[in-house]
Amino acid sequence: MLRDNLAAIVAPANPGNSTDWQADARYLSHCGGGADASIAALIPLEGDVTVVATSAAERWGPAIQDWVTDVREANRRYGRVLGERLRELGITNERIGISGLGGGTRTPEGTIMYGNYEALVQACPKATFVDASDLLQEVREVKSDEEVAVLQCSVDLIERGVEAQTFAAQPGVPDYVVWAETMHAMYARGSEQSVHFNWIAAPLPGRTLSRPTGRALNAGDVIVSEIESSVIGYRAQQIRPIAVRQCDPMLLELAKMHAELYPRLLEVLRPGITVAELIDKTIAVGKSVALRSGPLADVKSSLIVHGRGLGDDRPLLLTNLDAKPMYEGTERAMDFRFPDNGVYIVKPTIATPDKKYQFIWGDSVHVSSKGARRMGRAPLGMIVAEPSSFANWPTDVTAYS
Repeated sequence: MLRDNLAAIVAPANPGNSTDWQADARYLSHCGGGADASIAALIPLEGDVTVVATSAAERWGPAIQDWVTDVREANRRYGRVLGERLRELGITNERIGISGLGGGTRTPEGTIMYGNYEALVQACPKATFVDASDLLQEVREVKSDEEVAVLQCSVDLIERGVEAQTFAAQPGVPDYVVWAETMHAMYARGSEQSVHFNWIAAPLPGRTLSRPTGRALNAGDVIVSEIESSVIGYRAQQIRPIAVRQCDPMLLELAKMHAELYPRLLEVLRPGITVAELIDKTIAVGKSVALRSGPLADVKSSLIVHGRGLGDDRPLLLTNLDAKPMYEGTERAMDFRFPDNGVYIVKPTIATPDKKYQFIWGDSVHVSSKGARRMGRAPLGMIVAEPSSFANWPTDVTAYS
């Protein structure tokens, strides 16, 4: 804040995208949690943090936490109360940073609500409001040892969830039931809501951008799911595809190639490497593991890497099979250098040129001066669910029948 000449930072309330969009408010205040927990935070250059929330005393008062003592009732008027606090502090003519005023990794249009911003401007018409999104990303990306430990706990919960998913993934079991068993295994062990998940089950599933259905699984279906758990808001992630009893031999062969690619990719992921360099290395490693003949000749690789923490931490690295950035956030991040002590989900895809056969696998990875370390303990490759005793699930009332 001193460097950027900011007298205060405002982190507005916006619980969208699985609370990704108010991660800065939770980071600054330690308050938050729950899918409907709208909180805002204000931190002056000198003085204590203020939390602004609806039902503030009940949700974030001393019965819940004692780190922030200045917890104020918004009654849904977050901008007004934040403005009142700025005036109370005498911060009315200075530069004030707003998280989400400008573009983020997946939010090129920002995240602050128009009414909140207008209320702040009306309260402090002589202040200069500037975007503080990159400042907060800069701080949040480098993880403390405690943050890494919490993310490790999140990874451990996810692996219990995938174990439950594998046990339930049997022919005849509704897709939605398998998803529910996966999530239950994590929630029963203390994961918070809300968490992000993508899920698809099909013989040749492709990408995960869908949700579970009520369809009964068949032998040969493959479940591809992005699974997260949340430990005090910190969300690690894994993608570990599961085949129901049997799997298309082409996918199994792709999975073997992917298992060769993944550790070699981690060998080049070091502090100081740029996003552009990592993309080039991924393409080169993908070519080196590709077969030279047969139906899987000339497979291509693409890469998805993004930060793990309280929200959508930078950078967002997402390319297609032609190594072209797929998001504006990726284009902006090409010169970005990975710092020491970051945590990222690293999930490359290997696919045939026609995209008929695709295999994606990913784990949360801790990048430090010692190298890139997978935080999960599970082996690489496709999981083939063997017969199990899973046979009972609710059938009295269902939303998917």
